[in-house]
Amino acid sequence: MSAARLMGTVKAIAWSFLGLRGRQGLEHDVQQLKPLQVLAAGLVGVFVLVGALVALVHWIVPG
Repeated sequence: MSAARLMGTVKAIAWSFLGLRGRQGLEHDVQQLKPLQVLAAGLVGVFVLVGALVALVHWIVPG
């Protein structure tokens, strides 16, 4: 997978996490991205988001 395709997948997943992806962008993603790429990037995104939230809670709440 090329770096440009990887960044496109990451960008599509990030926009979908925020819920701000437009219809034209969605149609472009459907044509360009493979389902396995979207699934893998989505899982990585979920783990990063959960890890960041756990780290934030540990930082805010004293141990």
